[in-house]
Amino acid sequence: MPASPGPVATDAARRAGILVTLVLGGLTALPPLSMDMYLPALPAVTDSLHAPAATVQLTLTACLTGMALGQLVVGPMSDRWGRRKPLLLGMIIYVVATAICAFAPSAELLIGFRLLQGLAGAAGIVISRAVVRDLYDGMEMARFFSTLMLISGVAPVIAPVIGGQVLRFTDWRGIFVVLTVVGVLLTLIVWKWLHETLPEEERHTGGIGEALRTMRGLLADRVFTGYMIAGSLAFAALFAYVSASPFVVQEIYGASPQTFSLLFGINSIGLITVGQINGKVLVGRISLDKALGLGLAVISLAAVALLLMTSGVFGDVGLLPVATGLFVLMSAMGLAMPNTNAQALMRTKHAAGSASALLGTTSFLVGAIASPLVGIAGEQTAVPMAVVQVVCALSAVACFLGLCRPWQNRGGPQDQPTRG
Repeated sequence: MPASPGPVATDAARRAGILVTLVLGGLTALPPLSMDMYLPALPAVTDSLHAPAATVQLTLTACLTGMALGQLVVGPMSDRWGRRKPLLLGMIIYVVATAICAFAPSAELLIGFRLLQGLAGAAGIVISRAVVRDLYDGMEMARFFSTLMLISGVAPVIAPVIGGQVLRFTDWRGIFVVLTVVGVLLTLIVWKWLHETLPEEERHTGGIGEALRTMRGLLADRVFTGYMIAGSLAFAALFAYVSASPFVVQEIYGASPQTFSLLFGINSIGLITVGQINGKVLVGRISLDKALGLGLAVISLAAVALLLMTSGVFGDVGLLPVATGLFVLMSAMGLAMPNTNAQALMRTKHAAGSASALLGTTSFLVGAIASPLVGIAGEQTAVPMAVVQVVCALSAVACFLGLCRPWQNRGGPQDQPTRG
């Protein structure tokens, strides 16, 4: 019988756990950092490149689409070759693509390079979730996802603020220079400190055919697919806000880039706080499905309230009530996002990379579809944003109830803590 670990071994394990948390948090933070630092500059990009707002919003859609499609490639690659090599390759390409974005002379070229940036950045998203699945299970995995939300949540809090401050000293191109530096530093950290978490004996040896069969098997699992789609629709409601808010807050309500950054940061703090309540208080006390259902219900109510306010039912309500509704909607994502990921991945230890790829790809593709819809009626109304949020939120609730059928999961294996 092996001896119990002594205090030195326990301290070493704890330090290793903290280090993995910080590295995975950085990888998870990179996509929102890439998106949110750029948000205050969207109106400036339209002027600089002499492009309409709808075209400039496609730079967001292109990056999001790239992140979606890239995960379909990187996820199965990580199941076959391990987590470390595909991650490092993706990070290197991300750095190069981001540097090129800083010199893009036209909106069309910027869209193209943002697509490449998203394709490469997908490695950090999909592999960080797969590493969590390699290392944790059950309630511990749910708690770890909530911890990741705290770390990665720092990115959307500080990113618009940094973006707004960068714009005080340089133009929007300087934002991509900062992102390039961040990418280089994170690549070096991954190379130095993130070790391989998928043993060779657990890797898949097949090619594309096996990867497709694995994904088909995952999609045949009704409950996995339900969590995947419900989480994707909730993410689309969030991304409708991310895509529309620079124009809603700055153009419609006349706020400055710094005020927009402050409001965005407050909303992100709400998301982080609720995510920590989920991980530290709710997980282990109530089922993950109950926490998820509560999050989806609050998101739906906030979206309906936003639609009523932006459509003029209550008259001219001004920025504060709309900002409050957005704050409630964003905060409730702290219940929806970690629990959909945890519930889905608990069912897929045999193919964590492919499952993570499907979760991420679906979320980003649905978000990419939602992004251009928020500006379909022009820059002078926030109604399309609210309509997209209502449709996505109510559809997520319907999917959760119809496919996941949470009343059947009570006491099931996905709701039980893992025993050592």
